[in-house]
Amino acid sequence: MRLSLTKKQWLLLSPFIMVLSGHLVARITSSFMGKWAFIPVMLNLWLVAIFFTYLADGSNRIKDWLKPVKGKIGWKVMVMVVGLLPLPLFIMHWELLKPIEILVPYLLIAFINPFVEEFYWRGTLMDTASDWPKWGIILYSTFFFALNHPMSLGVFSNLNSGFSVFTSTFIMGIIWGVGYHKIGSLRWIIFSHFLVDTFNMSVPAFLDLFESGF
Repeated sequence: MRLSLTKKQWLLLSPFIMVLSGHLVARITSSFMGKWAFIPVMLNLWLVAIFFTYLADGSNRIKDWLKPVKGKIGWKVMVMVVGLLPLPLFIMHWELLKPIEILVPYLLIAFINPFVEEFYWRGTLMDTASDWPKWGIILYSTFFFALNHPMSLGVFSNLNSGFSVFTSTFIMGIIWGVGYHKIGSLRWIIFSHFLVDTFNMSVPAFLDLFESGF
């Protein structure tokens, strides 16, 4: 008997594909690119996320994902607090961004990554499993969102490896996931993600420049 996966099943299995492909790309490219392997790793993440978001007809959901929502002030504040947590790191190390080869990918990641990741991890996955218990899909999407960081970036970056990275991104993912459920829009979550990617010094962290003193 021939078995085939439905589109919904593919979408729900996509986090496994995301994590495994990210790990494989990191293993292969870091062998000859070193810590600069973050470039193909990020590109892989974006391509996989965009593909599955498109498969889920995400292009027709963007307007709904970005809609303004009245009320829910408490969760908007909570989401924004998460975005501001890495600010002290930025204040201490912003001078690491001065080299153009650091600044350009840093800006690209800050402005592209929040949209791509939130459309996928929160928008696509949580909408696809709307018939699941809310806590179930929030935990499911958040677990793989958090796991993807040490499993891909952690292959070559010491600052992005280990249980502490998984824990911090898991907490962020839980707050963003619950925030999306409570607010009903990704607008505030994307902005919070933008703040995190801006203030956590993404590219210097990928390159472990805090350790090496670039």
